[in-house]
Amino acid sequence: MPPSPAAAPSVALSLVSCPQAQAEALARALVEQQLAACVSVLPGMQSVYRWQGAVEQASEALLLIKHPAQDFAALKDAVLRLHPYELPELLMVSVDAGHRPYLDWVLSACAK
Repeated sequence: MPPSPAAAPSVALSLVSCPQAQAEALARALVEQQLAACVSVLPGMQSVYRWQGAVEQASEALLLIKHPAQDFAALKDAVLRLHPYELPELLMVSVDAGHRPYLDWVLSACAK
């Protein structure tokens, strides 16, 4: 009998916004270090945010990072080391369900 989906290792999706000029290099580094199986770069995002008491606006890219949930700490360390912002956006969303062959690929692509 196959293991139940709850027993299978989990995959997560992390969201990181960054300047368009650094987006591809950051995405490539995460995949090369096997911290992510895939990073989709969505260009042309406009962010409006409050920073140090002022309302700011920036043109950015959004990185959709697919990775093993258990490796979030290592992913976070790499993003914080490589990201140009003092306080980068980094959010992890657990994937509750998905196409099992794809989820298995994410896990195997990051296996070291």
